[in-house]
Amino acid sequence: MTADWNAASYDRVADPQARWGAEVLTRLPLAGDETVLDAGCGSGRVTELLLERLPEGRVVALDLSGGMLLEARRRLARFGERVTFVEADLAKPLPIQPVDAILSTATFHWVLDHDVLFANLAAVLRPGGWLVAQCGGFGNVQRFVDAAKRVDPSFTRHHNFQTPDATRDRLERSGFTDVQAWLSPAPTRFEPGEPFAAFLETVCLRPTLADMPDDRRKPFVEAVAREMGEPVLDYVRLNIVARRAG
Repeated sequence: MTADWNAASYDRVADPQARWGAEVLTRLPLAGDETVLDAGCGSGRVTELLLERLPEGRVVALDLSGGMLLEARRRLARFGERVTFVEADLAKPLPIQPVDAILSTATFHWVLDHDVLFANLAAVLRPGGWLVAQCGGFGNVQRFVDAAKRVDPSFTRHHNFQTPDATRDRLERSGFTDVQAWLSPAPTRFEPGEPFAAFLETVCLRPTLADMPDDRRKPFVEAVAREMGEPVLDYVRLNIVARRAG
């Protein structure tokens, strides 16, 4: 995953991610007393819903971004010691004790090596535990990528959008069974003008803007938004449900 986020801005604009996350959470079987890893908790909007399903359980809220964790701490303060916050990289061995289940939404596409990702998750998931996740999948936001390349031919996307078949194979090699993986289109319309540009700046163009001089950032965002025309992102979600073998 890449550099830090503007967590307050993300919390304001990420309604689509929160909406999808709430739906993904319904796929996770829970009795209510488990310890669950939220792998990529962001600002804590979905983590909050997860904690409400765990009245006697705990959540490990993990994110690479210190800014996101600070925002999540504010949002989740009412849950007290039932939340542990961990700043860590999913592309490296995870510094946590084994958990009963793993939830992840809108995160895995920021990890460039999914073999390493799934091996790291398997290492901290108890045998029989569920992994339920959703992230960007093959073909995700292709209109945006094409528009950005027309504005700047050197534009490179910093994402890993995988197919279901490749994902199933990787999960099985990493020690998962009962694997399901599928794509679902989720085209999303935004308010035109500043709201759409703010979303592009905060989410889609974040890694590119991090390496760009300050005086070029706003003109580049506005140029990409104009080039896209209709304020619609052609999201494609990769859905994952799997169980740790053993």
